[in-house]
Amino acid sequence: MAIVSDASDASDVNCLEFKLPDLGEGLTEAEIVRWLVEIGDVVAVDQPVVEVETAKALVEVPCPYAGMVTARFGEEGAELPVGSPLLTVTVGPEVGAGAGGSSSDADRGSGGSAAGAAGAAGSAGAPAGDDDSSGNVLVGYGTSGAVAARRRRVRVTGGTRLDPVPSSTLRPGPVPVISPLVRRLAREHGLDLRGLAGSGPDGLILRSDVEQAIRAPAAIVTDRPARVEAGRAPEPAEAAPVAAVAGSRVPLRGMRGAVADKLARSRREIPDATCWVDADATAFMAARTAMNAAAGPTVPKISVLALLARVCTAALARFPELNSTVDTEAREIVRLPSVHLGFAAQTERGLVVPVVREADGRTTESLNDEFIRLTEAARSGALTPAELTGGTFTLNNYGVFGVDGSTPIINHPEAAMLGVGRIVPKPWVHEGELAVRQVVQLSLTFDHRVCDGGTAGGFLRYVADCVEQPAVLLRGV
Repeated sequence: MAIVSDASDASDVNCLEFKLPDLGEGLTEAEIVRWLVEIGDVVAVDQPVVEVETAKALVEVPCPYAGMVTARFGEEGAELPVGSPLLTVTVGPEVGAGAGGSSSDADRGSGGSAAGAAGAAGSAGAPAGDDDSSGNVLVGYGTSGAVAARRRRVRVTGGTRLDPVPSSTLRPGPVPVISPLVRRLAREHGLDLRGLAGSGPDGLILRSDVEQAIRAPAAIVTDRPARVEAGRAPEPAEAAPVAAVAGSRVPLRGMRGAVADKLARSRREIPDATCWVDADATAFMAARTAMNAAAGPTVPKISVLALLARVCTAALARFPELNSTVDTEAREIVRLPSVHLGFAAQTERGLVVPVVREADGRTTESLNDEFIRLTEAARSGALTPAELTGGTFTLNNYGVFGVDGSTPIINHPEAAMLGVGRIVPKPWVHEGELAVRQVVQLSLTFDHRVCDGGTAGGFLRYVADCVEQPAVLLRGV
């Protein structure tokens, strides 16, 4: 229901309440990472107003109204349930003109259709006939349309403050940092990223660069301005939340909490077993080198992961039992028609599993392109909830950590996970003689309810055969 801000002008000015929208994929709450607007700011239709972290991704939430922000609900770091008030916006002819520019721009931004306006009003609790909403309140990832420039004023409310960097040493132009988590860490400690030299590619500022600057003794200031509320003493300085110390408590919430719940459920419900085999990957690596050489220097190199994914989808076509899930209530095994291949990716936010849709219908090049896209999105914190859910089988390359084997926990509700260790030179009997070959350990963790050891062993043996003799794949093409 619209809240009238001035009884004398009730027909022209309304104070509308925007509630945290449904973020999709069964998510029921989100944590406020940072506010993108302050009270008193004028916002445009579909302008992002807050960045929130769900159990699956960082999301910028756009506001469906154009007007002036008159209230915000929740401090940074607070968790809000879906449907709770997020902010209020005062809308009216004069305010709308200031937010959207010309009156024609405001008309275009207000939605164009009665259905769109009604949809937005339903999300925010505004009347269905209100034309100040966009009708594009997100379910997951945001709304369409041009976003006006916005002011971002940051208040440091905790942590260690750093000495300001002299303006003469600041880097001109845009700051080379793509991770919102790096920006958040710097903001929490009052660190100006323009004064940092990044150690990443092309000067990219990494989290380690920010943490090193925070730990630098010369940068720490003890006279942090205290935050004082009515009737309360100033709060003591807070320790920088870089790492847990003995005796401390780290909340299991957000993505870390969702991962913990999912892993615990997997262990409770799935009777898993693991089998493994060593394979001679010399021919496999030689085939990859030949493929990349033939493609030329301008074409993205085919990764080991993309080749293994192609082997994986071929193996699942032969052993479809492993591309399934178990309906525990109906006591049924559900065979899935398509392979949505998840792959484990380590990021600054922790381990995530992006999903390549319809992997069984893709070529090796298509798989490679999608791995590149999703990996870049994972590292920058830009993965959407839809890109992190719906997997039917997971490929886990833990060889990048320099280890040979593992017995991972199955990504519930999937039925299996293929693990790949490092590929390293080892002594190997080749054609009756001892030789140094490129050897890899492959492991398969599977749900023993969907198949027995014979099926699991057959799947793993086929994968190993394709690694040892890549031409085996041609029989199924």
